[in-house]
Amino acid sequence: MAKPKVFEKPTGLKDYLPNAVRKLRHIERSVLDCMNGWGYRQMITPTLEYYDTVGAASSTSDAKLFKLLNHRGQTLVLRSDVTAPIARVVSSLLKEAPFPLRISYHANVFRAFEEEAGRDAEFFQTGVELVGDPSPEADAEVVALAIASLKAAGVKQFKVAIGHVGFLKGLLDETLPGREDAQSQLKDCLLGRDYVGYRELLRKLSLTEAAQSELEAILRLRGGQEICAEALKLSANETARASIGHLCEIWNALAEYGVSEHVLIDLTMIGDFSYYTGMTFEGYASDLGFPVASGGRYDNLLAQFGRPAPATGFALKTNRILELLGEDEECADKRVLLMYDGAGRQAALAEAQRLRAEGSIAVTERRSGEFGEPAQTANGTFIYRGNEYSQFEFYGGEEGRTSR
Repeated sequence: MAKPKVFEKPTGLKDYLPNAVRKLRHIERSVLDCMNGWGYRQMITPTLEYYDTVGAASSTSDAKLFKLLNHRGQTLVLRSDVTAPIARVVSSLLKEAPFPLRISYHANVFRAFEEEAGRDAEFFQTGVELVGDPSPEADAEVVALAIASLKAAGVKQFKVAIGHVGFLKGLLDETLPGREDAQSQLKDCLLGRDYVGYRELLRKLSLTEAAQSELEAILRLRGGQEICAEALKLSANETARASIGHLCEIWNALAEYGVSEHVLIDLTMIGDFSYYTGMTFEGYASDLGFPVASGGRYDNLLAQFGRPAPATGFALKTNRILELLGEDEECADKRVLLMYDGAGRQAALAEAQRLRAEGSIAVTERRSGEFGEPAQTANGTFIYRGNEYSQFEFYGGEEGRTSR
């Protein structure tokens, strides 16, 4: 195996330079402040967890987990999501806390992908979990908060597609009873948005004309509130109809939140984690092909940690939002350059201390003929040694203090 080059990084990992970090932290702070305003309190969980507990419960496939051994020979994993670690905490450290619990988080998570996939192996999530409330109101709250969080992050044009895994389950049980392999193959097609493959598979399954028509119709169930009525006409299965009833109640609540303009119903939406049990959703920005938010209901997860409870939540993919927004000047730092000579050093350092106490950014530099003087730009800022400053002051000599 070839030795890595001195500047080489593992596949899927990246460095974030100062401007990107500034923007990323601005996004995170804005989103966490928004979540705090809705009553969600932030929690931090470890980067490493035991494979046999959180690793197994996360529903991330083994092939996508980063594993390592500790000195006792126990298998650890880098967290592949934050929902499972929070479920562990809710069932242990918070086992006496009354429901519902509203928890927020921000963390980096890790998933291993094939090198040719071109996907990040480490990425950032900011999200919430609402634990202990099984109602459509709770699902509507997390969707509405996801919308508010996307706006707080600076995403202006987006849509949130919501679905319900129970509808598809009921429909498949009705049309393909006992045919688990066929059901799984169809779900995989929908999960991968492979609608051509989905139709081809239907033609190979030797279905009745009515059953094939029913399963093809799900591809057209995408739109507004009218989709609920259309879905109820499609299936007589009790699970499917109950799921649509739950989804309709979520839609009605979202209308009361005043956010239904951002929402569409998509009954092919099944989520990418096996622990989803009800409503699922994804948020898509108009200029990005990947989802920037995803979430849903996972009522069975906490039982694996000994405290059964319904739960729902979502996560924003903040590094994808950074890619979408770019490193604009909206949150640019206002930096002051304080330059001095030997006579003005004390005054310059005192002024820098005062500015920092007020929350400003102050950079001090001793005047050097080697680098020349700061150059003023057309927009009134100053450039010195490759850095931009909103203000420049000089201390020392006969000039005393000059401000520009």
